[in-house]
Amino acid sequence: MIKRYTRKEMGDLWTEEAKFARWLEVEIAICEGWEIIGEIPKGTADKIRKKAKFSIERIEEIERTTRHDVVAFLENVKENLGEEGDYLHFGVTSSDTIDTAMALALKRSADILINDIKEILVTLKTRAFEFKDTLMIGRSHGIHGEPISFGFVLALWYEEMRRNLKRLKDAKEAVSYGKISGSMGTFANVPIDVEEYACNVLGLKPAPVSSQIIQRDRYAQYMTTLAIVASTIEKIATQIRHYQRTEVREAEEFFHKGQKGSSSMPHKRNPVLSENLCGLARLVRSNSIVALENVALWHERDISHSSNERIILPDSSIALDFMLYRLNNVLKNLVVYKDNMIKNLNLTHGVVYSQRVMLKLVEKGADKIEAYEAVQRNAMKSWESGLDFMSLINEDVFIKKYLTYDEIKELFNPRYYIRRVDDIFNRVFDD
Repeated sequence: MIKRYTRKEMGDLWTEEAKFARWLEVEIAICEGWEIIGEIPKGTADKIRKKAKFSIERIEEIERTTRHDVVAFLENVKENLGEEGDYLHFGVTSSDTIDTAMALALKRSADILINDIKEILVTLKTRAFEFKDTLMIGRSHGIHGEPISFGFVLALWYEEMRRNLKRLKDAKEAVSYGKISGSMGTFANVPIDVEEYACNVLGLKPAPVSSQIIQRDRYAQYMTTLAIVASTIEKIATQIRHYQRTEVREAEEFFHKGQKGSSSMPHKRNPVLSENLCGLARLVRSNSIVALENVALWHERDISHSSNERIILPDSSIALDFMLYRLNNVLKNLVVYKDNMIKNLNLTHGVVYSQRVMLKLVEKGADKIEAYEAVQRNAMKSWESGLDFMSLINEDVFIKKYLTYDEIKELFNPRYYIRRVDDIFNRVFDD
């Protein structure tokens, strides 16, 4: 992952140093399991824990000969041990170490991302209540629909992000499984008791059944969950980008003192943070496709998954952590222009109230098809001429048969459209 996108806690989790430390953590837990069932001398694991160390440079040096990273790691660790080193990696295979250690990494990564989402939920809830009654125009197809409130928009984002929180918790559970079952997963050379003990010590569950590897549908669930969260982020960022357009200008990213929007145009204030988030979402989504491709491997395993997992798992985890952090800052500091929201709501001379006029006509006894045609006729005239829609309605012979001036005027009250926002908020923010 590009270094500038790496936040320290998540970045530290995916360093080479951290990877080998997890491998050692797993190997020691396996030794403890052998000790518990009395198959290796008591105190072996404790001696290894006290004396074991590794050097990335030395591992790389050994690997240039062995062409095998786990073997190189084990040889380097054993260089610092005595006879207890003979029991390191006893009865197990490389994937027992690698996949169980990866479960630790993914579980810890998920915890960071879960906390990130919780922080965004706090921000979204705070700002939703801040703008609960702030009127704006709702849009479908990018075209003005009917009035809504900006708080309503934020409540919608909150609810989707809360679903993402559940998805991420489910993904965390799916990847929190280890396997210490040997070369084909049959426990031929290592008892089930060793696996159960080691996984328990490591805070993992033992996979009910495994081949030589943890099955990659688990990783795919994690990666596709990250892709969904990234897509939600892009959805929010895209909407902010539209709000910041010059012609709209209903909300914009905070522009810091001294910030420059363009090397050539001093007036520019661009939604660069949101654009950045949209770009990173494409990366996370594309990586999820690779994870799905990794589900189908040859027989009990091949290593076609191994090379790309070294990239996609850390990169997507780091990227999403950065994205969630950046989105939270964008939302916290988002500048909202209430006056422009009202200005845009009134931009179309009142045609956005067309549905309410039509429904009122039907309520008063008009045929629905005739009511639709009458309202549409005047709406199109308002669109094309720029004339006030309410005035045209008041002059329409058909409509005047059913509605008085005062009744028509009441239909153009924008507050009508957000009269149930409190009920919506009670349903959304029930926590």
